[in-house]
Amino acid sequence: MTVFARSLTGSLAVLLAAATLGAAPPGAAPPGGAAPGGAAPGGAAPEAGHERPLPVISPTPQHMTRVSADVRLGGRVNVVVGRDTDAAARTLLLKTLRAHGVLDIDVSTRPGRHAALTVLLGPATRPDVAAALRGTDVPDHAEGYALRVADHRSRQATVALGGTDAAGQYYAVQTLRGLIAGGRIAGASVSDFPSMPLRGSIEGFYGSPWTHEERLDQMDFLGEVKSNTYVYAPKDDPYHREKWRDPYPADKLDELGALVRRATAHHVRFTFAVSPGNSICYSDPADVKALIAKLESLYGLGVRSFSVPLDDISYTKWNCAADEKKFGAPGREPAAEAQVGLLNEVQRAFIATHEGTNPLQMVPTEYGDLTDTAYKQKLRSTLDEDIEVMWTGTEVVPSEITNDQAAKAAELFGRKVFVWDNYPVNDFDKTAGRLLLAPYDKREAGLSDHLSGVVSNPMNQEAASKLAVFTIADFAWNDRGYDVRRSARQSALHLAGGDPETADAVQTFVDLNHLAPGSTPTPWQPQAPVLSARLAAFWKAYDSDPEAAVAKLHPTVEGIARAPRVIRSGVPDKLFLHDADRWLDATALWGSAMRHGLAALTAVQDGDTAGAAKERAAMDADASAAGKITSDPEETRPHGAVKIGDPFIGDFLAKVRELQDAAAQD
Repeated sequence: MTVFARSLTGSLAVLLAAATLGAAPPGAAPPGGAAPGGAAPGGAAPEAGHERPLPVISPTPQHMTRVSADVRLGGRVNVVVGRDTDAAARTLLLKTLRAHGVLDIDVSTRPGRHAALTVLLGPATRPDVAAALRGTDVPDHAEGYALRVADHRSRQATVALGGTDAAGQYYAVQTLRGLIAGGRIAGASVSDFPSMPLRGSIEGFYGSPWTHEERLDQMDFLGEVKSNTYVYAPKDDPYHREKWRDPYPADKLDELGALVRRATAHHVRFTFAVSPGNSICYSDPADVKALIAKLESLYGLGVRSFSVPLDDISYTKWNCAADEKKFGAPGREPAAEAQVGLLNEVQRAFIATHEGTNPLQMVPTEYGDLTDTAYKQKLRSTLDEDIEVMWTGTEVVPSEITNDQAAKAAELFGRKVFVWDNYPVNDFDKTAGRLLLAPYDKREAGLSDHLSGVVSNPMNQEAASKLAVFTIADFAWNDRGYDVRRSARQSALHLAGGDPETADAVQTFVDLNHLAPGSTPTPWQPQAPVLSARLAAFWKAYDSDPEAAVAKLHPTVEGIARAPRVIRSGVPDKLFLHDADRWLDATALWGSAMRHGLAALTAVQDGDTAGAAKERAAMDADASAAGKITSDPEETRPHGAVKIGDPFIGDFLAKVRELQDAAAQD
């Protein structure tokens, strides 16, 4: 959908802690995300006799506590499976054990005798799994799981991984991955399930679509963060929109088939969307048949989730004379009547007749407001009750989504709504030259009572989007347990491969790319909340004690200058490094410019006019070079000069010039 927003606001205080920028600001989580008092956010404080707090797990589990001492991973592990063990969960478990040095793995349907550790994987109702889970509640939710680690001291230690369904088994293994560190499994009991049924991303932006490699990467990532939905809806895929009647060419079908298989391997629903609204003749049976045939071709590839978006079209005109004859003059209610007829027919003739399909999804033409209209009245009174309706909030890019708003939307559409959240999408004018990296915010705890799910509309840059999408997945899994600061740190650690120093650099980079603009002058997420606060404090202190002020700001400036180097050497995600390349180049130059700026101020205070002029010239050269870096026009819509920490870095340099000029004239 076209992204244009209305009134958007941001919150500075919460997000001051979302970036590190050298030394942590007061109240920010220290490296590693430990909370005050020794307890790990999302974990639990150690009980007497147990040696360490539980690690932080993301998404945040519904319930996790320590019940045992940690269990050592030895060289041999027995893995007990059954015919109902999920294949993807089993594959992930074996891969995880091998990654942690377990080379001798005995996989069987009965426990072996010669290993210190037995891992049981399967349905939570399987007798051996149920027995090993005793004392841990098994949730009754879809995609739920229970996990229990037990160190039995005198006999084999056990890890029980029981799912309420196949996806739950897979998510139990994902949680186990987070419990392993230093050759030990934390002695945890976890009872967990998603608060929202649908969670993930929608490739729904304008501009260059993701590449096949990027889409495969997204499937892997969504599985890691326990998200179950990817909606294929790239506006610039002609076969999705303009050429919706035409079948995909064979090579494109092969690509889509590979994506479906990768998604399925990670319990992600590949949701195929086709958007016929710009040209369909609703009253023409041939067009309805063509739409169903398009869906049928994807069903043959293994797709079981489908969407018919009707956003960004006009209901003030028909695409054929026959529609006016059947439905009357163009308008809200006739448009809704025509759309409902199409959607109900797809539901009746295709979804209901094809085994394994999930409820049809649709995007209404009125997708971003809370105004009751004849269009919405017709939808809620006549649209098949099983069809999911997507909604973007009170705006196209909402500054917030509250429980009251979501409840009203559910009332207007006659069902829980499925939120298409236009964040961190960067396909509208005010995002030119920007990466939008801030953690998810301004979405109210308790939204799971009113929503069927949340999907993020990401940036043109798939891998760079993962910093924000990670936090959205965290919220959608457990909205009442979501903590923006903790999630931001976990997202940085995830990208950094768990290395705290690299995560610090990532959070510095996030702060410099924190702005989330909308259609009004006020962004709904502020730019550089940490840096801006430190620069304001710097200038306030500079008037009374310049030397101390420079010394205090120096670690922040050095943190900016070295962040690109640390990120490039420490982040294993090569697609991210490609996406962020120009922004990292600009960050290095702006950091160097600030470093020269501080040196110029020191020279001014020392009365070294020549030294100040030299540092000023170097500062200006770096700033000029940084200002010439642009986004890639082949990848980004809209194209523009790369923006980093604006306007705060530029204002700082301008003030340095002013002081250096004044000193030169004395």
